[in-house]
Amino acid sequence: MPNSSAALDRWLKLAKERVKAAPLASVAEQVGRVESIGNGIALISGLRNVRLDELVRFEHGQVGFAISLERDVLGCVLLDEIDDIEAGDRVHGTGEVVRAPVGPALLGRTVDPLGRPLDDSGPVDAKSHEPIERPAPEIIDRDYVSEPVQTGIIVLDSMFALGRGQRELIIGDRAIGKTAIAVDCIINQKSSDIVCVYVAIGQKSSTVKRVISAIQAHGAAERCIFVVASASAAPGLQWIAPFAGFTMAEYFRDRGEHALVVIDDMTKHAVTHREIALLTRQPPGREAYPGDVFHVHARLLERAAKLAKSAGGGSLTALPIAELEAGNLSAYIPTNLISITDGQIVLDARLFYEGHKPAVDVGTSVSRVGGKTQAPALREAAEMLRLDYAQFLELEMFTRFGGVTDVQIKDKITRGQRIRAILAQPQYAPLRLADEVALVLSVQGGFVDALPLEKIAKFRSELPAWLDRSVATIVSEIERTGRLEDARSAELKASLSAFVAQFEPPPPPSQG
Repeated sequence: MPNSSAALDRWLKLAKERVKAAPLASVAEQVGRVESIGNGIALISGLRNVRLDELVRFEHGQVGFAISLERDVLGCVLLDEIDDIEAGDRVHGTGEVVRAPVGPALLGRTVDPLGRPLDDSGPVDAKSHEPIERPAPEIIDRDYVSEPVQTGIIVLDSMFALGRGQRELIIGDRAIGKTAIAVDCIINQKSSDIVCVYVAIGQKSSTVKRVISAIQAHGAAERCIFVVASASAAPGLQWIAPFAGFTMAEYFRDRGEHALVVIDDMTKHAVTHREIALLTRQPPGREAYPGDVFHVHARLLERAAKLAKSAGGGSLTALPIAELEAGNLSAYIPTNLISITDGQIVLDARLFYEGHKPAVDVGTSVSRVGGKTQAPALREAAEMLRLDYAQFLELEMFTRFGGVTDVQIKDKITRGQRIRAILAQPQYAPLRLADEVALVLSVQGGFVDALPLEKIAKFRSELPAWLDRSVATIVSEIERTGRLEDARSAELKASLSAFVAQFEPPPPPSQG
């Protein structure tokens, strides 16, 4: 009993100290009430001081953010499941905006847009949490886009070069290789200094798993961040996903490093925005999309930039993906995105089903930055490649139903067929810069004109190993500097001519 009495005295002393330290003052607290709930949207009354995009917390712990403010109610987009939320539940404002975790701890991880882990590697030890909505860099803080992002895809690197800080749209019909191009670009960064962020919006879980598995198998997944808001995720998570992905990438850009963001895809994001806007009573505009959808995508993609040296010199490159319906480039969302970005890679369904992969339409694709970001060695080798290929496509169309007798036209068609064969590339097999230079020199120099088309694939597959064995010094020079001196170019051409001769059919036996 004495021990019990002493313990009681200690408890009584502590309790008196707590009561004495408790502030004796009134506390004003603004509490709202859920008026209705459904489809990931809650209409809330009573929170007159809540600001646009402010985070609100429901009484069972779920969170959402204010997306529309009206006189009597505010529209709130839920970032969690709505199962436990009912009309009449209490809601509190937080005074905070939606934030995403940033820092090196995210590398190699699969997370949702709020940074909650979706893999089995435990919680993310984030450096800090930054707002998902951040202003784009000012013009004075930007620099020229002049450094290349090597995609490893020869049709892109040789004709539609991508630069660090550029925004290049990948657009085409459903399931014709849009994501494959972006994934190959991520895989090719395994030997570069670029950190990659892949943002999946509204995709099936199986599709996202295939992408992550491909990057883990062929690339450097430990230098990638996978932000996933799948089709089964709350609409709010799908809406904030690209903004969160950009915030995670900006952490590296703002420290003088380089980042690449792939958004897969913007069409699904636009559809999610339309659904949220209509449920929160925002008026529809063209094609039932609210009028601010252009501003939503513009303020997102404007955050991609190459910073000046005074601002750190980092870069953030964006590869948004958009889906067409029956190749309709003039639809609302595609025209919006084309006008926002610095160029577009257009994929053609007809080319895809004819077996030309990647199915890039060289006639409608464009990079507005142009050859300024191309490695000099590849720029000089591919100077006439696009023109020659475009002429071939026109000639092929006109000569499809009739014989060709003109020798010059026959030569252009022969050259064009070899260009098309060289541009064909299997997935998950990105090329080095030296490989691309050698392939372009082979076709532009006419070395493969006499090569049967069925042997082009074998020539392509054996070329990288042959380059390393026979002209290793030239390969090293191209990879290190991106340049090829005239003397080295002549030496490489002579070696390529000899190598191609190994694949040419033997001459017919002489008669007599």
